[in-house]
Amino acid sequence: FKTCPGRVLCKLPCSGEKEVDLAVQSAKAAFKIWSQMSGMERCRVMLEAARIIREQRDEIATMETINNGKSIFEARVDIDISWQCLEYYAGLAGSLAGEHIQLPGGSFGYTRREPLGVCVGIGAWNYPFQIACWKSGPALACGNAMVFKPSPFTPISVVRLAEIFTEAGVPKGLFNVVQGGAATGQFLCQHPDVAKISFTGSVPTGMKIMEMAAKGIKPVTLELGGKSPLIIFSDADLENAVKGALMANFLTQGEVCCNGTRVFVERKILDTFTKEVVKRTQKIKIGDPLLEDTRMGALINRPHLNRVQGFIKQAKEQGAEVLCGGDLYVPDDPKLKNGYYMRPCVLGNCKDDMTCVKEEIFGPVMAILPFDTEEEVVERANATKFGLAGGVFTRDIQKAHRVVAALKAGMCFINNYNISPVELPFGGYKSSGFGRENGRAAIEYYSQLKTVCVEMGDVESVF
Repeated sequence: FKTCPGRVLCKLPCSGEKEVDLAVQSAKAAFKIWSQMSGMERCRVMLEAARIIREQRDEIATMETINNGKSIFEARVDIDISWQCLEYYAGLAGSLAGEHIQLPGGSFGYTRREPLGVCVGIGAWNYPFQIACWKSGPALACGNAMVFKPSPFTPISVVRLAEIFTEAGVPKGLFNVVQGGAATGQFLCQHPDVAKISFTGSVPTGMKIMEMAAKGIKPVTLELGGKSPLIIFSDADLENAVKGALMANFLTQGEVCCNGTRVFVERKILDTFTKEVVKRTQKIKIGDPLLEDTRMGALINRPHLNRVQGFIKQAKEQGAEVLCGGDLYVPDDPKLKNGYYMRPCVLGNCKDDMTCVKEEIFGPVMAILPFDTEEEVVERANATKFGLAGGVFTRDIQKAHRVVAALKAGMCFINNYNISPVELPFGGYKSSGFGRENGRAAIEYYSQLKTVCVEMGDVESVF
């Protein structure tokens, strides 16, 4: 592989209805074997998959960088999170259990936690390999099979994950990959042998998936968009808050659903904070994502770059001030001249009713907004259809907990941002979706409970 900005990496055929059915039937056959294995047997196989990923970390990270455009530094973190995810759910696989309930007269009941069957995972292009592990980890631990469709913009690295699962010893077909766009996704969602759908992506697509799933009474997990608030109080550690704001806006070229793109800054430190953020943003190294010192690579494709640029143009028209960046970036290296690069952008003089403040841009664009009181900023932070994440920077720990308790968001950060330990559930409120990835909570979304009632005496009949 070489860095190939603006050039075709490979061509893959889209999976049609026939290929989708073959993948589902293959997964269905593998499910019969996998679901009958003990949790400890599944644990050992998943640990082996995690070991392979860990040992091939650099190779897979390089593949992911070429697949997506993010810096190799970030891609390695993604791969580390991926193998940690599989290790975590391998550990849970052997502990999945129901409970025993004593009933009158020596009778009793018990519950069994059982797998759902063939689950569908539909991934996004910002974290291709990691999202596939986040979905397959709990699914396989619970005894399910999975058919996964990556984004057509990033089809490569998930195929490697399928190979790794096979090398680790899962039954053939347990984790299948199909390629394609909306039509392929529709075939998956409407397939009668699919038991559950987990989707990461945009709100409009999530709505369509939910509608299709409803016709088959299929449970869904939706991890959708966000326009998350990041609240910086005047008593915050300024250096830490600035680093948090950069982490909340510029990871993966700003293409992160939980990014804290509405940065609310208490007015008394607005100028100081803004000046430092702009200074640090201008120092971000942009360029070849395979170089070790690069911290921002290329956006996913030309249409998306144009879309982000359109948001910045509209922001200026509505009165926002571009404090730095926002323009296209052309690296000195001639082989990168056709890449989809832009300078990270900080917008000042923003108002709550501006499009750049209300809508998800999904690019390296930070909007800074002043506030005066805690009550005011909480109300403004919650004045959005989204509810994926939120962050607070303050030295006052009581205030920190009080504010995050008031935020209508599923993932909140105090004095940090955009860290995703696999042990903690991840998911949103409101239009940002429902269901949870990661943590023990994900087990609930990839399994179902069966209740068994045992009578030790004669049946008490009313007839």
